[in-house]
Amino acid sequence: MFTLPGHVAIGGIVRGDLVTPSVPLLAKEQVERLPERAREVVEYRKSGLSLNHIQGCPLDCAYCIRHTYGLWDQRQPRALMPDAEAVRQLVQHRYFQPHVTPVQVFNRATDPFLPAVRAHTFAVLEDLDRRGLTNHLLVITRYQMIPADVERLNQLLHLKVTLLFTYSGIENTRIEPYPSRVAAGSLKLMSAPSRRRYRTVLYWRPLVPGLNDSDEHLHRACELARYADATVFTGLFYRDEIAAYYRANHLPEPYDETARRKIVPETLEQRVLAVFGMSVPLFRKTSCAVSYVHGMPDYNGHYGIREMCDICPLSQLARCAGAHRAPTRKCLEQVAAVLPEGHQMEVVEIDERAAVVSGLDTEQPRYYLQHALGFQVHDVAHPHRTRRHGRADIGWKDTTDDD
Repeated sequence: MFTLPGHVAIGGIVRGDLVTPSVPLLAKEQVERLPERAREVVEYRKSGLSLNHIQGCPLDCAYCIRHTYGLWDQRQPRALMPDAEAVRQLVQHRYFQPHVTPVQVFNRATDPFLPAVRAHTFAVLEDLDRRGLTNHLLVITRYQMIPADVERLNQLLHLKVTLLFTYSGIENTRIEPYPSRVAAGSLKLMSAPSRRRYRTVLYWRPLVPGLNDSDEHLHRACELARYADATVFTGLFYRDEIAAYYRANHLPEPYDETARRKIVPETLEQRVLAVFGMSVPLFRKTSCAVSYVHGMPDYNGHYGIREMCDICPLSQLARCAGAHRAPTRKCLEQVAAVLPEGHQMEVVEIDERAAVVSGLDTEQPRYYLQHALGFQVHDVAHPHRTRRHGRADIGWKDTTDDD
């Protein structure tokens, strides 16, 4: 049971602003028994190189991505290695570029501000900051933050820290047991100081038709967005493992099929845009919002996909336009050559919208290229459809045009 309001104790002890972490460190043989993907503590995801050496979460959101890593049943946070070793593996990783690579912390298998995890989150951030790194650092949470977090985050001198508060407004406790009002409160708390080094983003997700898309839900999110430096809206990752969990537990299935990309039906997007208008900075992509709040061009180079930018503030459009440079074929091949996987890559075509490549077995080296170049890099095997903004085809009218 979650105890609200006030300080919450799950997997640790909280007394006022004093947090006593209690994340057990797994033995080597325990780590070796984990699923293969769970053992990969540094993994590239589109919005950044993701560090996940602590795994396990008691919040039990039914749609959690932990399903796809074989970690759904792991509810107590556990460490696969000490924080210092995890940071060392991150900065020595072949995909990490100092001052360039966006980094995410604990966004795959736990919440970074659970009482038992909070101290580890700060240990990682402070270690990276002491190294003088200026990389984007994304921290995604739905948990209760405390006033002491403001002071400690403000002590970071170099990292470009963005707090992204996951808020859905979902009221079905079988799908989302931990209430969205906690994230809303944390967003307001952390956005309130007039002087702060970090930035705040309302991470409005997942939007699911019939679950949290009523007019009331949309207007409530619009009001909450006024507290944040920017807002991102996005849909549901509905993978096979998540769909199987829904069926096994007799949960209302949101879609008849699964997809490798997030699902945001066209009519839902149109309703969101109609409610928000130009009242607050609103973005379709995480990297666009994160870059905007720090006054920088989008590190994923979405500017080439111009229909994606039709809701962006004019100031951000100008920044992205000034940074937009399509790489030459030779430049792309040279950047790829530093990676072992890059030798099998072939450049299919390059235009002002994106570079299209083939021959890469996974998404991860493509993300490396995208961040190194600040330009969209697409895989020919997974084409991007016009106006769908890199989302799943579900809920959109048929089209044969690719972007």
